[in-house]
Amino acid sequence: MKKTEKGMPGYLKYKRTIEIIRTIVYFGIVIAILLLGYFQTGTKLNLLTVVAIVGCLPASKALVGVITRFPYSSIDEKTAREIASKTDRLTVCYDMVITSRDHIMPVDCIVISGHNIFGYTHYKKVNTTELAGHIKTILAQNGYTGLQIRILNEYKPFITRAEGLNNIAAVEKEDTKEKETAIRSIILNISM
Repeated sequence: MKKTEKGMPGYLKYKRTIEIIRTIVYFGIVIAILLLGYFQTGTKLNLLTVVAIVGCLPASKALVGVITRFPYSSIDEKTAREIASKTDRLTVCYDMVITSRDHIMPVDCIVISGHNIFGYTHYKKVNTTELAGHIKTILAQNGYTGLQIRILNEYKPFITRAEGLNNIAAVEKEDTKEKETAIRSIILNISM
């Protein structure tokens, strides 16, 4: 399995697979320790039972990771390739599940160009206004103000705007890559 970095297409699928494997291994170790203690002493009242019980903590934590990521899928490879082909001058991040105090909000893609940030989510239940406000608040807390942030639920308007931003970036040729990379990093930090 190829390692996929956070913010790249396929990250959610990769992370879910890793979490499932980790959970199976952790619970397998717990069961092995429990059985080892039982077969060695002939009773479940032994020190290895305590070790197995304590071993359930990291196993359960891994299981929580599986449960939280399970409902969310990675962006379709064909869609990711289309976005990449039309946004070669923009800073792009994919496969995010942005968390706030109250909500978990999946985002398929975000493009960043100067002071413009546009995102796309195919999940219709995501409140795009709230998501944009949350991102704007987090960026403002990190010193990035005056940004125009918009999250869309429809793909066609998103890809049209992303392509337009790419064309503008090609004409203006401003060097904003460092700022865009910093903004991308902050957005990825609030994503699981």
